[in-house]
Amino acid sequence: MKRSNHRAPSRSPAARLVPEACVTRLSLYVRELSRLETQRVGYVSSRRLAQQLGLTDAQVRRDLSYFGQFGTSGRGYEVQRLHEQLTSILGVAGRTWNVALAGAGNLGSALLAYRGFQQRGLVFKVVVDADPQKIGRTIQGLPIAPTQRLTELVRQQNIHIGLIAVPVDAAQAVCQQFIDGGVRAIVNFAPVHLEVPPSVRLRSVDLAIELESLAFYLARNHR
Repeated sequence: MKRSNHRAPSRSPAARLVPEACVTRLSLYVRELSRLETQRVGYVSSRRLAQQLGLTDAQVRRDLSYFGQFGTSGRGYEVQRLHEQLTSILGVAGRTWNVALAGAGNLGSALLAYRGFQQRGLVFKVVVDADPQKIGRTIQGLPIAPTQRLTELVRQQNIHIGLIAVPVDAAQAVCQQFIDGGVRAIVNFAPVHLEVPPSVRLRSVDLAIELESLAFYLARNHR
């Protein structure tokens, strides 16, 4: 008789230290599971899931083990069920997270235009910019407010996540405005180190560093 492993975890995930890299991979698993759902795939093995993402099947099983036991012996993971479980673990299932954007330049505009955020429950509520020429204009249905109002608007709109897409010399001040408004999760796109208190989770995305890293490997291959 086949044994089902659809059991609740014996320990709370919060009680275990989950590496940040594992959390990042959970998002990759969700994305791949979504693709498999659209193809009406019923079950997927850890090996197939790993191959699609350039990982090992042992890595997939180890990541999922932080949150319990999933899958059915001999069949693998039920795609729809695992997708639902992982989106719930990530906090994007049936919840809405209010987002504020500081910086309505080219990068900020591109972030606002990306439809995938809303599909994951991430909804933009506030946009601010320091350019007087942009104040009052509407972008993606949101009016652009002056940066000076950021803390006030963050409180009014109950913002959960702040995105920083401003010039380097303005990034720390904008970050502090988010913190003063009660935001405890910030994504920084400005290529500068920001100081935040321990209670604030900060993620920095430096596109220049990512490109330089790729250039490094390209250069090595040409030598």
